[in-house]
Amino acid sequence: MNTPSHPSAVLADFAASLSYDTIPAAVVRRTEDLMLDTLGSILAGSSARAVRTIADYADAMGPASGPSENLVSGRGTSPVFAAMANAAAAHMVEQDDVHNGAVFHPAAVVFPPAIAVAQALGRSGKELLAACVAGYEVGIRVGEFLGRSHYRIFHTTGTAGALAAAAAVGNLLRLDSEQMLNAFGSAGTQAAGLWEFLKDAADSKQLHTARASANGLMAAWIARDNFTGARQILEGAQGMAAGMSTDADPAKLTDGLGSRWTVLETSFKFHASCRHTHPAADALLKAMQDNQLTADDIVRVETHVHQGAIDVLGPVVNPVTVHQSKFSMGTVLALIALHGRAGLAEFDAALGDTKVAEFREKVSMELDAEVDGAYPARWIGKVTVHTRDGRKLAARVDEPKGDPGNTLSRAEIEDKVLRLGTYRNAASEETVRAIIGKVWALAEAELVGPFVQDASA
Repeated sequence: MNTPSHPSAVLADFAASLSYDTIPAAVVRRTEDLMLDTLGSILAGSSARAVRTIADYADAMGPASGPSENLVSGRGTSPVFAAMANAAAAHMVEQDDVHNGAVFHPAAVVFPPAIAVAQALGRSGKELLAACVAGYEVGIRVGEFLGRSHYRIFHTTGTAGALAAAAAVGNLLRLDSEQMLNAFGSAGTQAAGLWEFLKDAADSKQLHTARASANGLMAAWIARDNFTGARQILEGAQGMAAGMSTDADPAKLTDGLGSRWTVLETSFKFHASCRHTHPAADALLKAMQDNQLTADDIVRVETHVHQGAIDVLGPVVNPVTVHQSKFSMGTVLALIALHGRAGLAEFDAALGDTKVAEFREKVSMELDAEVDGAYPARWIGKVTVHTRDGRKLAARVDEPKGDPGNTLSRAEIEDKVLRLGTYRNAASEETVRAIIGKVWALAEAELVGPFVQDASA
């Protein structure tokens, strides 16, 4: 085969040829960490109304049984419907991972389709892990390529996510480079996801991840039969960048392939909210701890943020659902001030809490040149806190909890997953602990079996 001649082809060749033996051990271990984190998020989101609606659709349209595990309904089904339901759930409680530079949540669109297809095809744990790394490395680079202008209008997880899913599934299907390039073309032409839903507290975010996973899976599956797609769907004159970005940089598509592992750059989410709120939340917590403040001591909080935070969070002025409240900077900071954390239980109780509503009105967002200049590579948290006794206190956090330089240990990940997995009785503690054991032993598994069905057996 000829040497790849353009960035899309280079990226496709990488995704097709990636194997477990070529991936550094640290990257494999981090992929296991991220997979476990995602399985916890899927269980935590499994009871949500919007997720159940998509799962009900999957049950109605899919087979009555099948090789792939729908973790929402607890049924076996076909790969595409398992991927849809699990991807919708993964993104529901705002605890899935994020890559700062791409402003992209890879887990929700990589693990669901990859696990579903690995289960259906009888692939090994090593093959699944390698495929997930391929999905991360492709999806993150596509997100970086599309740039900040793309994210202002488009939900990158929905758009770049289709390519990420195609790469992961294509690797499991053992596509060659030409077939993988076709898969990218078919995935990219289906890529979609718009931020307008936030203003209406609509359910579209779950649809974005569900469809990105399903579309990427389909793109790879039909490419196996040599269904062709645009060869330059990313950088072509009528491709994704042309229609969806004004600052796309094709060099980012191939940046450090095989040496720079973006899996290691991916952050865990500590708070159960939009990642744009996390830097300010950590900075406020620091200000309160350093100065021994309570919520009653605070009369105003100015958060110093990047433009992306204003674009995404700004429309949410008066949240009317629990999910929408996770995109409210004022609500998140109110929970930090009142409870010291912004977890699932705190959000469930927030909408009817007058103290949360009162504190929310004290919070403002201000564009900060330093923070905006560092974004998206770095998400700096800066706040100015005004107190009742007249003090003006500044605090900053350069790496929010969960970032690579301030990451979660495996013990912290297990604790998080236990909380997620047992949320609203999604699973028993025994079952969640069994899942943890399965993920930690995945690299030695000859076959990828179910994670929850018979998980405690």
